Amino acid sequence: MTKLRIWGGAGEHGRSCYVFEGKQHRVMLDCGVKKEGTGQYPVFPPQEAERLTTVLLSHAHEDHSMALPLLYKYGYQGEVWTTKATAEQLGSYFRSWHTYVESRGAELPYDEQDIQSIAYRYLEDEAPAGEWLEACPGMRIMWGRSGHLAGAVWYVVEMEGKRLFFSGDYSRESELLAADAPDMGVGEGLYDLPEWKSEPNLADISIMDNAYGMDIDPQPVKLERLRVEMERTLWSGGHVLLPVPAFGRGQDLIVWASEQFPEQAMIVEHDIWQGLKQLNRWKEWLRPEAPARIKHVLNRDRVFVPRDAAERMSLLEQNPTAMIITRDGMMDSPQARWYYQYLSDNRNVEENDSGERISNSVILTGHAPHGSFGKHLLERADENNNCVARHLIYKVHQGLSDVRQMLKELPSKQVVLVHAPKLQTDLVRDELIREENSGSEGPARKVHSLEPGATLEV
Repeated sequence: MTKLRIWGGAGEHGRSCYVFEGKQHRVMLDCGVKKEGTGQYPVFPPQEAERLTTVLLSHAHEDHSMALPLLYKYGYQGEVWTTKATAEQLGSYFRSWHTYVESRGAELPYDEQDIQSIAYRYLEDEAPAGEWLEACPGMRIMWGRSGHLAGAVWYVVEMEGKRLFFSGDYSRESELLAADAPDMGVGEGLYDLPEWKSEPNLADISIMDNAYGMDIDPQPVKLERLRVEMERTLWSGGHVLLPVPAFGRGQDLIVWASEQFPEQAMIVEHDIWQGLKQLNRWKEWLRPEAPARIKHVLNRDRVFVPRDAAERMSLLEQNPTAMIITRDGMMDSPQARWYYQYLSDNRNVEENDSGERISNSVILTGHAPHGSFGKHLLERADENNNCVARHLIYKVHQGLSDVRQMLKELPSKQVVLVHAPKLQTDLVRDELIREENSGSEGPARKVHSLEPGATLEV
């Protein structure tokens, strides 16, 4: 009997970890952490690691990757399939995760030797997107770009007569990154994916990104809200702080904000700026128009990259209004906190022509977990008039409308919705079941809202 084991990622935001298990093969998809407390890890028993046939990694973000060394500590001898871009980014995330855990007064459950033991196998070296490759005898996989991050992919796994689709973190609406649709990859996708066309019953089970729950707003709506909030702060004489991950939406937002406010100064921290330069090298992950947009920003004379604290302070003093892009979307890093403290302490509250108080703003565009400094700021958003915190999502995941679209493209007998708290996932599951039961297109698929520790028969 083929099974899907949920060891993290369903009913929660973080620690993505799933095992597709048959009689001969056990395939793990992702092995991440949850950035809460001192860090939460997948719930698999240690002895299960050495029983794995292979491991597939969707992308580099910590909630999908930072528990990988545990597998090697516990005896896994195989390889981790991923892309070259993902492997190149992982070093930065391992260093960042180490710093986070230490800042909480804890220690990593693995050591540097376990990190160095990870053996990577590169998807691009074996087959292009949309073509089957044999990962090991009796098991084949297919991959495509997921539009979430350079190097980020989705997977199809076929073994023992069953097929699984794993979306990874998926978005069709990145400013810069291309996504291969799971039907044919036509349009913005780089590759033609002919295998999908002739196989209408593609998946026996799908693990599908639904991080935004019931949200149906498309990216243009979210970007307009962001533009209005930034414009309000900048035009009234304040600074806008955008804390972002090292790789991903940060590079999207640099390019977008630079185009929206071309006369404004932009202060970009070095690692985020290097990420933009690096993205420009990975053109195979980009939309066709993205390289020209990136090049324009790289050559812009109103972008400043501080080399040290003194230069950072000087730039803020020289530019009365500026867009500030710094690392750590959850605001836990010392650098992100320093910027917030500066904006809180070094700005006199004024009034504009309408008599409204103006201030600086910090805008969180991603997930802000409980216990993070970013969540703390949002909960007390009205207490600091010098620097107001706002939460305006930039889409890098799927909401209800996106899940609907993926389900149309990707027939599947069972669907597991993941990457959101259980209560949010319950609402989406119930809505999808209601919609299918009210239709007339045959029997409804099984839609699941689960939690870590659950097992499904496939």
